[in-house]
Amino acid sequence: MKTEDNFIEQLLIEAEQNEIKHTNAYYDLLLIQIGKWEQEIASNFDEQEKEITLIKEWTLSRNSKLQDQIDFYSKKCEVYLKELNLKTLQLPHGSLQFRKKPDRVEVQNMELFLKSATSEMLKIIPESAKPDLNKIKAFIKAKGKIPAGVLLIEGTEEFNYKLSSNQKEN
Repeated sequence: MKTEDNFIEQLLIEAEQNEIKHTNAYYDLLLIQIGKWEQEIASNFDEQEKEITLIKEWTLSRNSKLQDQIDFYSKKCEVYLKELNLKTLQLPHGSLQFRKKPDRVEVQNMELFLKSATSEMLKIIPESAKPDLNKIKAFIKAKGKIPAGVLLIEGTEEFNYKLSSNQKEN
């Protein structure tokens, strides 16, 4: 009986080991499948990025062509307004106009500017002084003199159009 018990125990041990082997193999197969799905997810994201890039390139190309047409016809409108010698022309779907851009100032040499700057041309911030471009512009207009280290950039006349449907300005 003892031999028979050992034999049965041996069979049980082998059965348990086979069950563990089969169980391990099953879970190993699950890991293989999970790996494949993760690769597929990564591949889907890669494909998505390629599609996004393709769509962006197509959009840029298409919009570039449309912008070229807008620029061409906008220039035609500008030439027409110049031919009429008008500043503004109201039309049913919008207006054509020339607007003078405001003068601008630019401090090119801060050290040179600060040597001759008056308090009316500065914005005082505790522990520092910073040029106030609007005050510098007002000083130039009032005194007719450009402070050292400052460049006056005169406003230019610029053409734009305004669409009445959405009031978009260009």
